[in-house]
Amino acid sequence: MIAYLGLFSAAFIAATFLPMQSEALLVALMLNNQHSLTILLLVATVGNVLGSVVNWILGRVALRFKHKRWFPATDAQMARAENWYRRYGRWSLMASWLPIVGDGLTVIAGVLREPLWSFMAIITIAKGLRYLALAVLTLAWFPPA
Repeated sequence: MIAYLGLFSAAFIAATFLPMQSEALLVALMLNNQHSLTILLLVATVGNVLGSVVNWILGRVALRFKHKRWFPATDAQMARAENWYRRYGRWSLMASWLPIVGDGLTVIAGVLREPLWSFMAIITIAKGLRYLALAVLTLAWFPPA
């Protein structure tokens, strides 16, 4: 149970702007061969999706603070990000699993009021497929004995 909680926490934090890597922990737990692969994938995906929802929420409230000195993005940076998201649309969220870029996409989705249901659906697919691909590659390289 502690392993699942640790994986959930790592995946959750990794989806925010805080530095964390959940992939290494997932692979280590897979190679340990003491946990259900299905549950590991579900726990990692749910944690990562919920971490992205935190970014989406931050995006929803971010514009209230747009003109504060400490706001992390300039008007020009915000305009570029918004134009990019509008150009490529909600399906750009399929890249939400990418380091750094993905976190920004999830925040911009909140800023631009992407509906939570479509946000979560796309994010779940993207992040679930990433963890599934990692599991397939790990099992291909290190088949169970």
